[in-house]
Amino acid sequence: MTATRDLPVEPALDAAGEPVEAAESSPPRTRRFAGQVSGTFRSLHHHNYRLYWTGALVSNVGTWMSRVAQDWLVLTVLTDHSSVALGVVTALQFLPMLVLAPYGGVLADRYDKRKVLMVTQVSMAAVSLLMGVLTASGSMHLYLMYLLAFVFGVITAADNPARQAFVSEMVGSDDIPNAVGLNSASFNFARLLGPGAAGLLIAGVGIAPAFFINTVTFVAVLIALTRMKPELLMPSDPTPKGRGQLRAGFAYVRTQPRIMLLLIVVFFFGTFAMNFVITNALMATQVFHKGPSEYGLLGSVMAIGSVSAALLTARRRVPSLRVLVVSLLGFGVSAVIGALSVNFLMFTLTLIPMGLFAMSTMTTANASVQLTADPAMRGRVMALYMAVFMGGTPIGAPLIGWVGEVYGARATIMIGAITSLVVGIGVVIVLMRRRNITPSTLREYLRPTTIDA
Repeated sequence: MTATRDLPVEPALDAAGEPVEAAESSPPRTRRFAGQVSGTFRSLHHHNYRLYWTGALVSNVGTWMSRVAQDWLVLTVLTDHSSVALGVVTALQFLPMLVLAPYGGVLADRYDKRKVLMVTQVSMAAVSLLMGVLTASGSMHLYLMYLLAFVFGVITAADNPARQAFVSEMVGSDDIPNAVGLNSASFNFARLLGPGAAGLLIAGVGIAPAFFINTVTFVAVLIALTRMKPELLMPSDPTPKGRGQLRAGFAYVRTQPRIMLLLIVVFFFGTFAMNFVITNALMATQVFHKGPSEYGLLGSVMAIGSVSAALLTARRRVPSLRVLVVSLLGFGVSAVIGALSVNFLMFTLTLIPMGLFAMSTMTTANASVQLTADPAMRGRVMALYMAVFMGGTPIGAPLIGWVGEVYGARATIMIGAITSLVVGIGVVIVLMRRRNITPSTLREYLRPTTIDA
C-alpha cells in the first residue's frame, strides 16, 4: 500500500528562527534493534535502511578505490602529470549531472526508486569492469577514459536523484537528517579505507585490480535492494506521465526562498571548494613529490574529519543554518592554512578540519533541502540539488586544473578557501536581513554552544 506523507512547504520555525522538527511519522522500526543503538544511529532501526546502509558502505570502499585508480591512471600513465587532463576527466564525469539530473528527478518521482537503483547499479558495474579490462590489457587511452567518464556520469544522473529521494521512503521524514548524516558517514568511513587500500594496491600490483574490486562491490548494493521488505517502505504517490513535470519542479523551487538560498550555497561551494580529487593530487605530486601510497593517505586522513562531521550531523534532529555558516567560515580558514602548508605532514593534518567543515556544510544543506521539499516534488528537488552541486564540477574542475598548471597547486586550494569565506559571509548577511539579527547579537547567534539544531 502506498503511504503519502505531506510536509509543509516551509518548515515551522522556533523563536530563534530555526526549523522545528517535522511532524511526519516514520515507518515501523524493527523491534529487535529498537533501543539498542544510540540516537546517532537511530535510522539503523529501520530494516530496509540497515540493509541499504551496509551495502552502500561496501560499495563506497570500491568507489574510493576506483577514484584513486582513475586519477593515478590519468596523471601517471595516460599523461605526464597533466592537471588539465585530470580536470577534463572530472568535468566529463559530472557534466551529465548538470544537464540530465532534472530528468533523472522526473524518473525518480514517476517510477519505483528501488528498481531504478537496481538498473543503475548494474550499469555502473559494467562501466567499472570495462575500465579494468582496458587498463589491464594496456588498451586504455585518454580519449577512452574521457568517454567512459562521460558514460558513468550519464548513469549517475539517473542514480543520484533516486538515491537521494529513496532515503525518506526508508526512514520517513522524522529520521531524514539522521539518515543523511549516516549516509555521509558511510561514504567517508569508506574513504578511510578505500584510498589507502588503493594506494597500496597500485604500488604493489597495479591499477587495474582497483577497478575490478569496485565492480564486485556493486553486488553488495544489489543484494541489499533485493532483500528489502517493500511493505516497510513509505513511497509517495508516483507522478503520472504528462507534460510540464520538469517545469513544475523548477517553478516549485523558485517559490521556496530557503531552498533557493541553499542551492546558491551548494553551487559555489561545490564548484570551487569541493575539488579535493584535483587539489590533493596536485599537492601530493607537484608540491611534495609523493607517490601513490601518500596520495591515497591524504584521502583517508581527510575522511577522519568527514566522518566526524557526518556523525555530529546525524545526532541533530533538525538541520540548522547556524551550522552551515560556521562550517563555511571554518572551511575557509582551514583551507587557507592548508594552502600555505610548509611540509607534507602539515598539509595532511589540515585535511582533517577541511574534511570536517566541508562535510558539515554539505550534510546540513542536503538534509535541510529534503525536509523543506514537498514529498511529491522531492525527486525533482533533489535532482536540482545534485545538478547544482555536481553539475558545477564541469565548470570548476577544468578551471582548477588550469589554475594548477599556471599558478601552482597551492592556488587551487586558495580559490576554494576564498569562495567558502565569501559564501559564508553572504549567508550571514541574508540571515541578518531576514531574521533581524544585529551585529551585536550575531556573535551569540553563531556561538558554538548554541548550534544544537
